[in-house]
Amino acid sequence: MMLERRSPWPHLWLGLGVLVFAFPIYITLVGSTHDVATIGRGDVPLLPGPHLAENYAAAWRGGVGRFAQTPAALMLANSLLMALLIAAGKIAISLVSAFAVVFFRFPLRMVAFWLIFVTLMLPVEVRIIPTFQVMVRLELINTMAGLVVPLIASATATLLFRQFFLTIPPEYVEAAKIDGAGPLRFFKDVVLPLSVTNIAALFVILFIYGWNQYLWPLLIVNDRSLETIVVGLTKMIGTGDAQNEWNVIMATAVLALLPPVAVVVLMQRWFVKGLTETEK
Repeated sequence: MMLERRSPWPHLWLGLGVLVFAFPIYITLVGSTHDVATIGRGDVPLLPGPHLAENYAAAWRGGVGRFAQTPAALMLANSLLMALLIAAGKIAISLVSAFAVVFFRFPLRMVAFWLIFVTLMLPVEVRIIPTFQVMVRLELINTMAGLVVPLIASATATLLFRQFFLTIPPEYVEAAKIDGAGPLRFFKDVVLPLSVTNIAALFVILFIYGWNQYLWPLLIVNDRSLETIVVGLTKMIGTGDAQNEWNVIMATAVLALLPPVAVVVLMQRWFVKGLTETEK
């Protein structure tokens, strides 16, 4: 039996793509192990330096003097809490709204669904002024609720859950009715177990979405105790002729990468299953 000879070009292009994306991260990682003078000269070696421990310690506890900034430990905690609340809130609201649209019959049901779907054209950046005014009137400026609440509604997740719920066989609904199960029990005992992989896949996407938020946290929070890691990184970079501690900035950037990378790595199997699995 003759084996088909495979072309090496796809692997070469894949390797080149990985190199293009990974090299800046590698340079950041290496730069975080050198002193500020080395980085300031623009002379970043390709091999790690001897200052890894002190640079990461300085980033973790925050700088001092004119290089003072919010400790990375606090910013990471704020970003982690915000991302978890956004992901959990989006999934909870989307599950319930998709369940109502698919399994209940009420007037203007599809109108309600399409109104939810239309909000895809109105991200928070488009409605940022009225949303900010609402937060001011509710006195949610400089609060974790103000960071999270405007971002927890998700038309995309609602659409994905709706499409998944439509594939649940009608026999499951009839069997639940025969057993005397009400809507809440059917939701808890049938719909949720079937949706575990989809929830896991969406959690990864929505966690990274929440982690990467920049504009809204920048606008709604001016209390440094609530500063997120993405906003904090930009504030560490001075403007004009200001001198920057690039080694500490790079160390903070590496720390900012760790939680989303950990979520993707730990939930990779569930993520793939949630995107590809269709059998019930």
